[in-house]
Amino acid sequence: MKKLYLILLLICMGVAGEALAQDPQFTQFYAAPLYLNPGFTGTGRMHRANLVYRNQWPSLPRAFTTTALSYDYNMRKLRSGFGGMIVQDKAGTGGFTRTSVSGYYSYKVNFRNGWVMSPGLQFGYVQNGLDWSKLTLGDQIGFRGDMPENTNDAAALNITNFGYFDFGSGLLVYNKLAWMGASVYHLNEPNQSLLGNDDRLPAKYTVHGGMRISMYNGVMTKDRTSSLAPAFIYKKQGRFQQLDMGLQFHYDPIMAGLWYRGLPLFKDEYNYNRQDAVAFLFGFRFPQVDLGYSYDFTISSFGPVSGGAHEVTMVLNFASQESRKVKRKEKFIPCPTFR
Repeated sequence: MKKLYLILLLICMGVAGEALAQDPQFTQFYAAPLYLNPGFTGTGRMHRANLVYRNQWPSLPRAFTTTALSYDYNMRKLRSGFGGMIVQDKAGTGGFTRTSVSGYYSYKVNFRNGWVMSPGLQFGYVQNGLDWSKLTLGDQIGFRGDMPENTNDAAALNITNFGYFDFGSGLLVYNKLAWMGASVYHLNEPNQSLLGNDDRLPAKYTVHGGMRISMYNGVMTKDRTSSLAPAFIYKKQGRFQQLDMGLQFHYDPIMAGLWYRGLPLFKDEYNYNRQDAVAFLFGFRFPQVDLGYSYDFTISSFGPVSGGAHEVTMVLNFASQESRKVKRKEKFIPCPTFR
């Protein structure tokens, strides 16, 4: 019985992407804008598709992996953005998989001073599954080492795959050079217990912002631009809280960045400084395709034995007939993020 609960504890820890978190996280958060804030829905000039793959703690057996695929579109006639996202999280040797499918909507309010306000909503469904073929409990091992097909553990027999609805909202305010936003996910705090108990998923609160600083002397051409983009994200979910802050440099077509994750001025319940990782980013940015790679170097008490985290991203921007015929009177302003 104790072994079963230990496995379930490790599974829940793995799903979080960090030992104390509830949700997976991405270092290259700008490559998964809908995951950060529903207000980002439809903030690009074109159709936009995003793919993110994260391999967490690869030095451990069966590392935790997260894959996110999203698409969003800006319908200017309705001043609205529409989108969808699929996120799948696989945790460790337990064969635990969490798959979420969500729809997104945002509305754009333009102000005369060049600022845009974009409130957004997220609604989705989450399915949790456990692959018993990847788990071995104590009563499945015989005296001679043989392994019967099924377990008789009452707690294990009560575990079933299940799903729940999930809702979120957010607000984004931006102009051509800066952005600021806040979001709340899991507004309904759904029950995520595998054993039928009341185990609520805490709401996740996020505040984030950044700006893009152009760097050039003289005339800046369209095919060669350079900029610096400082940004930050603060997240709180239950007792867990975290701050990401960093700086990204962009010189067409190369981009590079350095990020820090943690709360060095605060200590956890074990009196350790809340320092998580330093992340290094490198990639290429073209007119219609962005490619990025990042590595998280662990600086917490967990140490480098985990292997850190690898993350690969791809962003595709598709031009539409509407985007090619934009009238000046529309004054469409895309969110700058890191572009």
